Amino acid sequence: MKFIEFGIGNTWLVRTETELEDGTEYEEKGIVGPIKFHSLYLRIWINKTVLIFDLKEGFKRIKKKREEFKVILGVTSL
Repeated sequence: MKFIEFGIGNTWLVRTETELEDGTEYEEKGIVGPIKFHSLYLRIWINKTVLIFDLKEGFKRIKKKREEFKVILGVTSL
């Protein structure tokens, strides 16, 4: 699965994170294809709380151990 993200708080303003079947993941600068649209999401990370609004999965609130500030608009690709 790929996550193409635009916003502040990541390593790059625009990045592609690829998640492999074995659970490992890596990120690359910019948009890396091919892209097969699956869902659109907005992720807002304030301190240890992450709010995720996803078109397919709905709303989620997650607690993380580390503190961050991120505002990300993303596309999930299969």
